[in-house]
Amino acid sequence: MNRFSPWLLPAVASSFLLLSGYAQAMGGSNDEPVPPTCPKGQIYDSKTKTCMVDKSGMIGDEARTDYAYALAKAGRYQEALDMLNTLKDPNTAEALNYRGYATRKLGRTDEGISYYLKSVALDPKYPKVREYLGEAYMIKNRPDLAREQLATIKTLCGVGCEEYRDLAAAIDGHPES
Repeated sequence: MNRFSPWLLPAVASSFLLLSGYAQAMGGSNDEPVPPTCPKGQIYDSKTKTCMVDKSGMIGDEARTDYAYALAKAGRYQEALDMLNTLKDPNTAEALNYRGYATRKLGRTDEGISYYLKSVALDPKYPKVREYLGEAYMIKNRPDLAREQLATIKTLCGVGCEEYRDLAAAIDGHPES
């Protein structure tokens, strides 16, 4: 006789799927969660924690920037760029970094590097942009420049931070998926 209820396995499996989805939604700088992605044409509203069509433009630039990053991390690079195009102030370190990330992932590495450099100029102490710039340099076969970014990241957040570990792995030829 089976000691477990017939609903236990599906309940455990569902819980795992929900938790793994939450874990995949994570990935912003440090401990900040990346918002979940919504169907095309909608944006995640962090206040109501729902997807919505933002016809009134009530969602601010910070939430739009975070959502663009979530789209990019989900592989929806052009949608991320489209979202960044809606910003009232597109010239923030984060917005430029995420624009660089999306363009690099679309295969436009040189364009991505130009956005990363603009981001660095605005905030030289922003480790995430240093990581992505270093990864772009690896694509361009410039490990010397990538190592410079790694050294800078080490001064910003040490060798234990995610940005340092990820760039070190990319330099070693084993980037995290």
